[in-house]
Amino acid sequence: MVRAVRDGQSIRSVAKRFRVSVGTVHFWLERCRGQRLDRFDFDDRKSGAARPWNRVSMATERQVLNLRRQLKERSVLGEYGAPMIQAAMREQARVPVPSVATISRILVRHGVVDDRGRQRRPAPPPGWYLPAVAQGKAALDCFDIVEDLKLKDGPLFSVLTATSLHAGEVGAWPSEHVSAKSVVACLIERWSELGLPTYAQFDNDTIFQGAHQWPDTLGRVIRLCLALQVTPVFAPPREPGFQNSIESFNGLWQTKVWQRFQFADLAQLLHHSARYIQARRQRNAQRLDSAPRRRAFPRPFRFDPRQLFAGSVIYLRRTDSKGHLHLLGHRLLVDAHWVNRLVRCEVHLHRSQIQCFALRRRAPNEQTLLATLAYQWPNKPFKGDL
Repeated sequence: MVRAVRDGQSIRSVAKRFRVSVGTVHFWLERCRGQRLDRFDFDDRKSGAARPWNRVSMATERQVLNLRRQLKERSVLGEYGAPMIQAAMREQARVPVPSVATISRILVRHGVVDDRGRQRRPAPPPGWYLPAVAQGKAALDCFDIVEDLKLKDGPLFSVLTATSLHAGEVGAWPSEHVSAKSVVACLIERWSELGLPTYAQFDNDTIFQGAHQWPDTLGRVIRLCLALQVTPVFAPPREPGFQNSIESFNGLWQTKVWQRFQFADLAQLLHHSARYIQARRQRNAQRLDSAPRRRAFPRPFRFDPRQLFAGSVIYLRRTDSKGHLHLLGHRLLVDAHWVNRLVRCEVHLHRSQIQCFALRRRAPNEQTLLATLAYQWPNKPFKGDL
């Protein structure tokens, strides 16, 4: 290459001829600058000694390997790592004694370290905490609220979002104020169009659950679910993973709708959001074939929050250090041995009892009944606006 360039050929043509980059030709031209090619050393070895001056000798490496084998076979403590090898070399007055890092590198170089890599377990199936949902036999709708979004020249607004776990039937309802009344209206609109799921999952917002300051409170949204024979499910507070499906759609809606355009008013946002929801449902239409079937919405239907129907409410909670959990304003003992663990609490209003099941992500199919607690709901009257 160098001779061809010195003979007058262009650097680019030489690089193409020898199938190397132009930078490689420049590199060798610079190294050979002002030197005769018949006397130049073209060896591509790095400068310096062939063996580092501070590398330990082969004899020391053999001592390290022999000590590791002896400690593994005879050590009372059963410890044969780099710190123990270094301590044994000091006891035997071996000179020089390598550092712990050097001994570790020797062990790695010779492949005599125990494999202590991270153990990765498969993720549980979606909806694993509800056996019927995990088996694909029951439909689950997830709901959430994206709060305090701001139009450029308009007011703050919030968005009620929804998605079905198996079918991917999404929904979004932007409004200036999201209340329990507006959530009920949106749920009736969605379920009258798509059908009734078996479960409806929410977070612990007071809009969904009801007031937290009084015990035994069942809010308007819970009463609607019970009236339609839909079991409400409440995710555990400050627990990641249970709301992944709806949180994923929240980010998707904000990226593809809210952050993508500039809206003059809320009406324009509603128009773009409706178009996106329709397109998203069409894209997920192929998932409907394998999704669980939904029940038909009852017609005619008139919701009266003062009337409480029989049914169940499910709360996912975590016990404290003594096996207790806080539920409906009460502190209940579940199991003194099941501490700081997840529990699925099924409050059966018609049977006056609470069933608590153990939940483990490592074994999602093993959901043992921990306790059956007596609970009589006091049938508190609904005090909100009708």
